[in-house]
Amino acid sequence: MIKIPRYYSPLTQVILVGFVCFLCPGMFNALNGMGGGGQVDRTTGNNANTALYCTFIVFGILGGAIVNLFGVRWTIFGSGFTYALYSGSYIYLNHTGKGSFTIAAGALLGIGAGILWAAQGMIMVSYPREEEKGKYIAIFWVIFNMGGMLGGILPFAINYHSTKDSLSDGVYAAFVVLECLGACLGLALAPPSKVVRDDGSSVVMVKYTDVRKETIEILKLFLNPMMIGLLPMCFTSNFFYSYQFGPVNGSIFNIRTRGFNNIFYWGAQMFGAYALSFLLDNQNMSRKKRGLIAFGIVAVFFNVVWGGTLKLQLRYTHGPSATRPTDYPGGLIDFLEHSRAAGPIILYLLYGVGDALYQNFAYWIIGSLTNDNQKLSRYAGFYKGIQSLGATVAWQLDAKNVSYLHQLIGNWVLLVISLFPMFYVVWTLKDHSEDAVAADKVSEDGEQVVEYASEKAA
Repeated sequence: MIKIPRYYSPLTQVILVGFVCFLCPGMFNALNGMGGGGQVDRTTGNNANTALYCTFIVFGILGGAIVNLFGVRWTIFGSGFTYALYSGSYIYLNHTGKGSFTIAAGALLGIGAGILWAAQGMIMVSYPREEEKGKYIAIFWVIFNMGGMLGGILPFAINYHSTKDSLSDGVYAAFVVLECLGACLGLALAPPSKVVRDDGSSVVMVKYTDVRKETIEILKLFLNPMMIGLLPMCFTSNFFYSYQFGPVNGSIFNIRTRGFNNIFYWGAQMFGAYALSFLLDNQNMSRKKRGLIAFGIVAVFFNVVWGGTLKLQLRYTHGPSATRPTDYPGGLIDFLEHSRAAGPIILYLLYGVGDALYQNFAYWIIGSLTNDNQKLSRYAGFYKGIQSLGATVAWQLDAKNVSYLHQLIGNWVLLVISLFPMFYVVWTLKDHSEDAVAADKVSEDGEQVVEYASEKAA
């Protein structure tokens, strides 16, 4: 018999925020995964992503402070509608050919996404007990990427018999409806102060702080040795999306196969996240040992995948455009051409596994630094903000028509650079994180009384 978790349990809250991201960022990922937002000309999509990640840089870093000031429910609710606006802007683009509205919607989405992901990160890594963080990250990642799978099924089914290289209005409209539902679901989240773990301990958020304190705490992030060490990891963690979605998926596959590929790309993420959780929560090993093994898996896996990508990339130089077809041998691949499609599709599937391994490991590292949910909301915002800085650069490389081979080399070099400081941070991890401030350790004026409890190490 399936046991339904309590509403105020961390598991229920992680599941709820997972479904919010299933319906909002999940649909966005599916749309982005089509290459150029599903348009044959990727210019507008690339510029919209650049605008998105420019504002995301700022509001990713500020997002933790905003969530601390206004709470998780209303910040997620308002942020969700920016995803719907962005998807809807492509309907306007389809009918007018003017990209200005889509680019502006991208900038607004960057604001909403920065705040939403700060709230999501705080819930995901601060609500569970230390020994459950890997599992909860995996649960979220599985639900979240089901959205990407659904978002891949929609264009695949609706455009199955289409000969066009752009998505239809119906696909964009479906995304808008789903993203509006996701925004409203944010109101179903419980206030952190009411969430109680299964062992009876509370997930306590200290009384909302003021703008001055949050500003100081954000500035301190750039002086924190651990955050500085994680800067290259954060910068690299979404850098590869523009290359994988554009120069690969958008350049060598036809429109229905791009949707087909995304079903398996996001599905593979579910597998990667779930598999890694068994290692990250293995209580028979120290936290540092778990981290070092996971580090080795991520490092070897990504280098092997980029090696396979180099072999594929040397076969072509550009994708289709309004004036010329792709120069990939034999033209655009259809998934029914089994002999041509098998290798590239499997490689694209492995991209999804690699993304899940890298980002789940990154969240686990961040969650291992502290249990204080106010700090973790800032850490998560910092991660997403610096991640967006990398994505801004990456999307502009494609928008400026930097050669596909040079984009690949840039991705590979950045990965290797990020591994060294990441290794240092993992090496310094302790078996027990700093504890969150308990409810009875908060003075009447809302100031924290710093006192750490002695709990069993994870």
